[in-house]
Amino acid sequence: MCGRFVSTTTPVDLVGLLGELSWDPAEALAPSWNVAPTDPVPAVLERVDRATGEVVRQLRPLRWGLVPSWAKDASGGARMINARSETVHEKPAFRKAFTARRCVIPADGYFEWRPVPAGDGRKAFKQPYYLTTGSVMLMAGLYEFWRDRSVPEDDPAAWLTTTTIITTDATDSAGRIHDRMPLTIAADDLAGWLDPDSSDPAELRRLLHTPAGGELAVRAVSTAVNSVRSNGAGLLEQVADPLGLAD
Repeated sequence: MCGRFVSTTTPVDLVGLLGELSWDPAEALAPSWNVAPTDPVPAVLERVDRATGEVVRQLRPLRWGLVPSWAKDASGGARMINARSETVHEKPAFRKAFTARRCVIPADGYFEWRPVPAGDGRKAFKQPYYLTTGSVMLMAGLYEFWRDRSVPEDDPAAWLTTTTIITTDATDSAGRIHDRMPLTIAADDLAGWLDPDSSDPAELRRLLHTPAGGELAVRAVSTAVNSVRSNGAGLLEQVADPLGLAD
């Protein structure tokens, strides 16, 4: 799974990478070195502009943890931070979004943990690792709208927009840390992935890629990242690896 990640790319940086992009400066998110479930995350998507009728590529903050439109309440979103690529087109929670509401979530890299057994006078603990391609990863995602029916429909608070990250079996360097990893969309495939009119599951699945062919750089980092309250670039500093799994 992908349960924590780093997101420090600015909207201006994304314009340089992706081309024309609209966003509301008031909604721009601060850099985060420890994005956690239910946090707002930056997502690039395409929607029809109601004023012009044109499809516009947008950068919007979405809450991480997808809440299906039919859910009775939003409490289950924290458990839907990831969608398995093998079944994303079939699962009721994801299949509608897969054919109509896709996005990418820019990330610098992500964290995974491996258990370290007790020994040499230490207690058992989980060692965090940071995995990265060294450049911006456009993680493949889905988004969904959910309405709180206890609030009037015309109240902005009535609507919640949430997202999930699509994952697959981990390979190569990522596989030695965790059995799952996020999938990405290449910049050249972005238009096809974001196009709201594209709905063929086979074609959409063809656009999903394993970042760096699975050959990600891996380094052990401080257990400070275990706390969702911890943040800052210092979380990415390399530490001694008790399991010898880092590069």
